Amino acid sequence: MQISSTAISFTVEDVDASRDFFRRHLGFTEAMAADGFVSLTREDAAVNLVFLRRGIEVLPAHLRAQRAAGTIVAFVVDDLAGEQDRLRAEGVEITLPLRQEPWGERLFMITDPNGVSVELVEWATGDEAG
Repeated sequence: MQISSTAISFTVEDVDASRDFFRRHLGFTEAMAADGFVSLTREDAAVNLVFLRRGIEVLPAHLRAQRAAGTIVAFVVDDLAGEQDRLRAEGVEITLPLRQEPWGERLFMITDPNGVSVELVEWATGDEAG
């Protein structure tokens, strides 16, 4: 098997709210859209994000009533503290403050208007790793 691209799909109540959040605060652009559907992309990200309106008929019947929950989308970034400052200045609530895990992962989290959790990560190196 060869994988040529990757997408993660979220079922949400308000597709436009997630689209606007990821475009405004995380630099994604709209690749395609239709009623109840949007696909977002970033040239430097290895994944497209797809948002589907809950109940949309393109979903299999057993998934239509579900919504995104318990999933964390993680992006490795440069200047993690600077990103946290930027997002705060833009009015984004930091839902998990910046912290460092014992294994060297530095992270903080934000949440989009539909409850999609986003973790921004920077890996500590050398002595910073603990």
